[in-house]
Amino acid sequence: MSELMLVKGRPITREYRFPEELACYDLLDELNVAYYRVDHEPAENMELCRKIDEVMGASMCKNLFLCNRQMTDHYLLMMPADKPFKTKLLSKQLGVARLSFASAEKMQEYLCIKPGAVSVMGLMNDKESNVRLIVDKDLLKCEYIGCHPCVCTSSLRIKTSDIFDVLLPRISHSATFIELEETE
Repeated sequence: MSELMLVKGRPITREYRFPEELACYDLLDELNVAYYRVDHEPAENMELCRKIDEVMGASMCKNLFLCNRQMTDHYLLMMPADKPFKTKLLSKQLGVARLSFASAEKMQEYLCIKPGAVSVMGLMNDKESNVRLIVDKDLLKCEYIGCHPCVCTSSLRIKTSDIFDVLLPRISHSATFIELEETE
């Protein structure tokens, strides 16, 4: 593995970059949102995740793509990476009988993202608002949010305020804020 480096802004070259990734950089640049990038191998273990977080100076948030039992409603949950996910608590707060992980096909259809790369940036591709954004309020305590630019081989550090005050309004999405407790 090559050395991880924090770089301001988009890659110098478009070579070896996916269109979904480049579209993220284009949107952030258009919005004048400052971001820092770390390029890396897919993070298949916690050791690499910790190294990426350390270089970024921010923790990647946990992003889960969920659906209701009937698979008619879809959700993107953003929460602190170190917080355990308890389906029962979230289902109760949303008034949904049961939540489960949504299919990779729906993730690709709605967000143009493959498993392992899901992030708030994928909402830029959800033009028909098929996905409801759910955010644990604890993320608002963080100065920065770490997320993928629609690929799992790069990670971005973006100011939390830029995500909620600039990015989401521009892509016609809003967040529903919830409080996920550490214990039941």
